[in-house]
Amino acid sequence: MQYDHERLMARRAQMVARGDWRDTTLLDHLAQAVAKTPDRTAVVAIRSDGMASERRITYRELDRLSGHVAGNLRARGVGPGDTVSFQLPNWWEFTVLHLGCLKAGAVSNPLMVIFRERELGFMLALAETKVLVVPARFRGFDYPAMVARVRDRLPALQHVFAAGGDTPDAEPFDALLAPAECPANHPNPDGVIQLLYTSGTTGEPKGVLHTSNTLLSNLVPFTERLGLGEADVIHMPSPMAHQLGFMYGLILPVMLGCTAVLQDVFAAPEMARQIVQEHATVTLGATPFLNDLTEHMEKTGTATPSLRVFASAGAPIPRALVTKARHTLGAAIVSAWGMSENGAVTTTKLDDPEERATSTDGCALPGMELRVADPNGALVPPGELGELQVRGCSNFIGYLKRPELDNTDAEGWFGTGDLARMDEGYIRIAGRSKDIVIRGGENIPVVEVENLLFRHPAIAEVAVVGFPDARLGERACAFVKTREGQTLSFAEMTEYLNAQSMARQYIPERLEIVMEMPRTPSGKVQKFRLREMARQQES
Repeated sequence: MQYDHERLMARRAQMVARGDWRDTTLLDHLAQAVAKTPDRTAVVAIRSDGMASERRITYRELDRLSGHVAGNLRARGVGPGDTVSFQLPNWWEFTVLHLGCLKAGAVSNPLMVIFRERELGFMLALAETKVLVVPARFRGFDYPAMVARVRDRLPALQHVFAAGGDTPDAEPFDALLAPAECPANHPNPDGVIQLLYTSGTTGEPKGVLHTSNTLLSNLVPFTERLGLGEADVIHMPSPMAHQLGFMYGLILPVMLGCTAVLQDVFAAPEMARQIVQEHATVTLGATPFLNDLTEHMEKTGTATPSLRVFASAGAPIPRALVTKARHTLGAAIVSAWGMSENGAVTTTKLDDPEERATSTDGCALPGMELRVADPNGALVPPGELGELQVRGCSNFIGYLKRPELDNTDAEGWFGTGDLARMDEGYIRIAGRSKDIVIRGGENIPVVEVENLLFRHPAIAEVAVVGFPDARLGERACAFVKTREGQTLSFAEMTEYLNAQSMARQYIPERLEIVMEMPRTPSGKVQKFRLREMARQQES
């Protein structure tokens, strides 16, 4: 893996001195869980696609299975630093594979199940993947057949395994579970253990590199702030091939020695059923997950009595949704902000007053620092809009083979590309810098417009983007998904915004009603696709 080793070592001295990097790995935590509670359920994997099934794995079994995977990977030529890619849903095989990679010294490369030939071919080639694991079928799609179509372009790829069924185009995943001697490997806490491609809200994937120290240093303060422990049951509906799912649905439960419940296909009724059945205490997901679960619980009049925390990240949460969700779910709604490059950087606190809990994306976790700067790099006054920059223990160590894209300065500040306001240490994300709409030289506060529109009774989802205009440079278009049985006209939208005393310059000039928003699997709206749609419909 190519990265700036000298810069990492300089950073290491500071992180170790501060106590943020503790030089532990997930294997240390797995060993502790096996020693302390070997028969505790580590993973509950519920498959709802195709033939529904359920698999429960104890910590003792998780240790044994991952050891077999490690031995079989080594037997197939996978050595320290080699890449093992897995394009899997939230199945138990995902967790076993990552632990097996750690034991073999390999780099885990999770891939979103939505990727097809173009994305998959590029990512596997860049990673020089030696072993690939895919589903035999998932949601009706034949993954081994897809891999076969691109395999001649992947000279490094030596083995393809299929989980969940037999196929002529891949070896069975069970071959990796056959009894095999686990290699004696003690991972370097500063060695690369994860290669994660950014999820594609901007349309350009980059391979983010993380170590045990960068990933685990985020989770220690996260668990302390949310009061998490081994008695918790963590429900994960967000894809584990996304950083939110990987860190908080795979690494965090093993680190705590608690139980993880994995949902492979998101549907609000199934999410509610799993939370109730498994007595889940914590769940995490992007805004759509929170919105849909809240809507379902309100509509059915049912409850999730065990749930005490819903941590939502990936996109700013409309203030009205936070208030509604807290009332409907009876749980603390924790807003968080982070990226593939650094995990959760900010969260609200469980004891934050109503105003902060509902109108901010939180304050920095211990070990991380924040600042907001203007285009020239100067810090902006409190409450003013600027680019959010972060530095600290959980920042990644670079992009695979693309160092020129690493927007980290000599002092360690990483330019996130997100626009934000900060006041008294709390931030509010205002969108991506590329999402900003500049109308006649005036910056339109996109997130504020979206928040106002979200409060309209006919609107279920909304996203505002810019489209080219010869005179003003850009105009704004509101893409709206209406609630069931509701309609919304352009005149009704403008009348509503005028009634909210919004500046006329901020009111979108167009309204487009859509059945669904284009999203990444983690729930982020792909605004670059909406901008393309707006441009095409204008031409």
